[in-house]
Amino acid sequence: MTDAASREFCPRCGDPVPEREEPLPGQPREQDAVLCNACYFADFDLVDAPDRIEVQVCSQCGAVHRGNRWVDVGADDYTDVAIDEVGGALGVHLNATDVQWGIDPEQVDQNTIRMHCRFSGVVRGTYVEEEVTVPVLIARGTCNRCGRIAGGYYAAEVQVRADDRTPTSEEEARAVEIAEAYIAEREATGDRNAFISEVKETDDGVDLKISTNQMGGGIARRITRELGGSVEEYPTLVTEDGDGNEVYRVTFAVRLPPYPPGTVIDPEDGDGPVLVRSAQRRLKGVRLATGDGYEAAFEEGIAPDARRLGSREDAQETTVVTVEDDHAVQVLDPETYEAKTVSRPAYFDPAAETVPVLKSRSGLHILPEAGNEES
Repeated sequence: MTDAASREFCPRCGDPVPEREEPLPGQPREQDAVLCNACYFADFDLVDAPDRIEVQVCSQCGAVHRGNRWVDVGADDYTDVAIDEVGGALGVHLNATDVQWGIDPEQVDQNTIRMHCRFSGVVRGTYVEEEVTVPVLIARGTCNRCGRIAGGYYAAEVQVRADDRTPTSEEEARAVEIAEAYIAEREATGDRNAFISEVKETDDGVDLKISTNQMGGGIARRITRELGGSVEEYPTLVTEDGDGNEVYRVTFAVRLPPYPPGTVIDPEDGDGPVLVRSAQRRLKGVRLATGDGYEAAFEEGIAPDARRLGSREDAQETTVVTVEDDHAVQVLDPETYEAKTVSRPAYFDPAAETVPVLKSRSGLHILPEAGNEES
């Protein structure tokens, strides 16, 4: 039987305090442990909550400022953001076990969300519940990235031009698409330094202002990898950073090939016109007279000495009159409607009723169907 003299009493009300387990060696004794349950719970807070929480949001892109950086959250609204912020700001008493909680958001207005938080747990063997309400204020601002874009900041410029011609509208549009896809890939990895601050059409091509030199170079190389041509770099010293390092702005001059895919040229080597199908490193194509492959000499690269005769877009659909033999076929001249005998290339389908033809200073030639240049 416990000796009454050894019992502890609550210093507030004087009631006996139930026996409690002694702390392990080296562990401090809880100061409130000397209180009885009634006095203990009279001042007990299961949840420690701030009076309010302010969430800074970029009004342009919707990024949220967390710690010392901006984070893209991809949210249509900020209820989930508010829940995360409240969940991270609330503290539950260390002595509570079997804790359960829930949050019921209430949208007060566009910039205020009232978070009704319910918590429950077990403390000193007693089930306790508590509700707290925390207002979350959405503060609109501008993140560093959007501020730079608005200010026209850029570190690199990609200039898309073409040798001895102006880039086609399709080439310019595709170059912009390639740049946008590249930036989107970087953004998807969480890189907030990735952006295009300006796309400007000029009489000679299109200019793109890019956020970093590394990305400008990556975009330029992707454009030439798909559209052919070459890239030259022209760095310009613009300033020095805080450590005294020189900071350069680089212009990446993209030169598209003089004969893009789909162009019909005459190398004037006696074997007739060529439909260009690739202009990367060395120009390649298909002979319109025979269907044989063509490849420019190594020293000529993507710009062999040739006459431009037209392009696939200039071709006209015409009727096949008759197949004469393995080397010749008769078709209607699309302008005069006379039957003309032309060379029969290997890609010609003898069962075809119509074929695309190109009429130029070199005569009338059958073109392969789109996507069939290598047949």
